Amino acid sequence: MCQEELEARNPLLGTRDAAPIQDLNFLLLFTKMLFIFNFLFSPLPTPALICLLIVGVSIFLWLINRPPPVFPVVDLSNQSVGIEGGARKGACQNSNDLLSYYFSDARTAYEIFQRGLNVSDNGPCLGYRKPNQPYRWLSYKQVSDRAEYLGSCLLHKGYKSSPDQNVGIFAQNRPEWIISELACYTYSMVAVPLYDTLGAEAIVYIVNKADINTVICDTPQKALVLLENVEKGLTKGLKMIILMDPFDDDLKQRGETSGVEILSLFDAENIGKENFRKPVPPKPEDLSIICFTSGTTGDPKGVMLTHENIVSNAAAFLKCVEYSFEPTPEDVTISYLPLAHMFERIVQAVVYSSGARVGFFQGDIRLLPDDMKTLKPTVFPSVPRLLNRVYDKVQNEAKTPLKKFMLNLAIACKFNEVKRGIIRRDTIWDKLIFRKVQESLGGRVRIMVTGAAPISSPVLMFLRAAMGCPVYEAYGQTECTAGCTFTLPGDWESGHVGAPLACNHVKLEDVPDMNYYSVNNEGEVCVKGTNVFKGYLKDPERTSEALDQDGWLHTGDIGRWLPNGTLKIIDRKKNIFKLAQGEYIAPEKIENIYIRSRPAAQVFVHGDSLRSSLVGVVVPDPDVLPSFATKLGVKGSLEELCQNQTVKEAILEDLKKIGKESGLKSFEQVKNIHLHPEQFSIENGLLTPTMKARRVELARYFRAEIDSLYATIQE
Repeated sequence: MCQEELEARNPLLGTRDAAPIQDLNFLLLFTKMLFIFNFLFSPLPTPALICLLIVGVSIFLWLINRPPPVFPVVDLSNQSVGIEGGARKGACQNSNDLLSYYFSDARTAYEIFQRGLNVSDNGPCLGYRKPNQPYRWLSYKQVSDRAEYLGSCLLHKGYKSSPDQNVGIFAQNRPEWIISELACYTYSMVAVPLYDTLGAEAIVYIVNKADINTVICDTPQKALVLLENVEKGLTKGLKMIILMDPFDDDLKQRGETSGVEILSLFDAENIGKENFRKPVPPKPEDLSIICFTSGTTGDPKGVMLTHENIVSNAAAFLKCVEYSFEPTPEDVTISYLPLAHMFERIVQAVVYSSGARVGFFQGDIRLLPDDMKTLKPTVFPSVPRLLNRVYDKVQNEAKTPLKKFMLNLAIACKFNEVKRGIIRRDTIWDKLIFRKVQESLGGRVRIMVTGAAPISSPVLMFLRAAMGCPVYEAYGQTECTAGCTFTLPGDWESGHVGAPLACNHVKLEDVPDMNYYSVNNEGEVCVKGTNVFKGYLKDPERTSEALDQDGWLHTGDIGRWLPNGTLKIIDRKKNIFKLAQGEYIAPEKIENIYIRSRPAAQVFVHGDSLRSSLVGVVVPDPDVLPSFATKLGVKGSLEELCQNQTVKEAILEDLKKIGKESGLKSFEQVKNIHLHPEQFSIENGLLTPTMKARRVELARYFRAEIDSLYATIQE
């Protein structure tokens, strides 16, 4: 679409040169008013007149020095275009051809890193720190060399340079994780991430399913988990464990007894250096990583992703933001989201392709604010769970009516600028209100992306106003590598997840059982493109459930096309159940509505097919509940407040009120709730590593409370 067409369709584009004229008009008007005031009333003293003129000139300079607006690259009222078969493509796509790469010299994950080495001129690559110390950096060449040595060691120990060779990586985010992954890619092998929140049984399952002979671990404790399974005869194929951290000779001897070689990463790299092999780079169609999704039920599923899958997804992001954000070697991101998941993998692919840097957090999420202030990242990927806490903290600090009024006024004023394409952090509102929250994230963030779960409109609006940088929302799943839709630059309205990326098409398919039909622009979200996975490892049955014969990935999410061509996720096909009277219930939809209740931090909605109503478990927000209870005339500890009937009834009423305002039907409203003082978490097994509820585990954990709630309901 040409510039003239865009300007005709979007009035915002026509205002490119209007701002300076408006600013000049403002100065002229201010000057006229000043002289009229001076003429009608007693003349102002010369110093006062000079001061007023200075103020006027200052305001004028402030206005004309605003950064140029971020203009949309497409007509925001038509962000996607229909194609044959009822699917849609992003309006940015000139043809129906799907994007496979962004840089012609970076078509695999290996080439992405090599490009970063070149464009950064061997600049800093991976950063790490110890408590109260600055970041220390490994250069691109150091990382590349160490990866070649480690990969050479694997070949020396019996591995082959082939995409049917799988290497386990069982570690928290740290530079050695990337070195291990790159070692695999350098010699066309496949990385298989493991993470302890899967549980011991799932780790055994993955090691066996993926025929993993070697696992690279960070700590001796994780090595012990693997060894114990070998000793029990559960994992017979494991032959070698490479450890990043120091370990005792006892562990090495225990490994020898079990037939498992225990090797330090330092020694492994030295072995590889002495037995060096030239890199054997992979092809785009070769398998790159097998990412096991935890799921909410059943065994983990091994999502097989190729190099093209990863490169195309990173390329589509770069294509989407190329006119508003261009990463450079000066950029830096912080790595704290799990490297075992694809959201973080794609972020890092983007960073490396541009020669930028990755700084790792210390491993303790409680120290993340200190890491952020020290690193000062410019690229900040995040998830709603963390961003909700940022939002809640700012809201809770506005305790008085005046502070609350000023905060809301600041958000409204800043967001009004954002809607006009002006994004900055040098206004009076930034200095008075938002500086603290900006500095808590380092003060230099140029771009934020949120994904992995839905984010509420108030939180997204607040972030876009407060942060002074573009804040995008992505939607997708591991099976389409990470993202399949993305909000466009210039569209800062919330309530949708953007338009299809340039690497895929999206269509909605009928779900008759739930009364969703594509003719009404509603249905199951299906994705087809260069980012869609090749199937689940050794699982043709579940592969055929997810991928149809035409190559469409069925996500299980229910979407709606909005009039402007963006996608809105409105429901979930999976995790639905029937109540006794035959009504279908989608608990996640209800939970996403109830979570808007201020005293509620987490909500779990449960229904029984033998019952005609719903019950729920609510984890109150520990920062909000005390003040909420005080207004009810109740005081006490968090545990005591959770036991208080008055508090429970008040929260239940608030949930029902929000549910009614959001259009929930009566049978979709919970009839009773239990207040639980402890957060659902990955550590206690009630959340998946991507922060989704483990519904089966939650139902089992709260079985007694659920039975008790139902006992009090007259159905």
